[in-house]
Amino acid sequence: MAGFKDELVSLLPRLQRFALATTNTRHDADDLLQAAIERALRHESSWQQGTRLDSWMYKIMQNLWLDELRAHRRKSEPLDRIVDVAGEDGRESMTHRLQVDEVRAALHTLPDDQRTILALVVLDGMSYQQTAATLEIPIGTVMSRLARGRAALASRLGANEGRLKIAKS
Repeated sequence: MAGFKDELVSLLPRLQRFALATTNTRHDADDLLQAAIERALRHESSWQQGTRLDSWMYKIMQNLWLDELRAHRRKSEPLDRIVDVAGEDGRESMTHRLQVDEVRAALHTLPDDQRTILALVVLDGMSYQQTAATLEIPIGTVMSRLARGRAALASRLGANEGRLKIAKS
């Protein structure tokens, strides 16, 4: 089924962002993404044509990560540094890196349910309805977890002081 594999390849950037938001380290994110792709390819026949492949993949990734946490195999490695933003001077680039690191660290202090919803809505741009369908939870739960996650993240980052803005959909 060439369409399945083509669609899977087109989802890789989104899946990578979700994996990084879920795991907190580039190494764990790469491992999670690889395991999810392997599982999807092995179980390609269980994906129903005409349904959302991204939702199916997010669910696979979420289940794999929960399995990993339950097995206590989570690694504690330092966060990977992001690549310098082209065209910026050193001070702007360093400020950007520090802000990204601060946001990433604050994101990973949130409970898993809030972090997952923030990753899907804010980082991946999914609607509340799509997020609810992906996670198989009521839309009201998405909205309340998102609100609590944004508030906690803003509090941790001091966003009320105007340092960083947290995107709203």
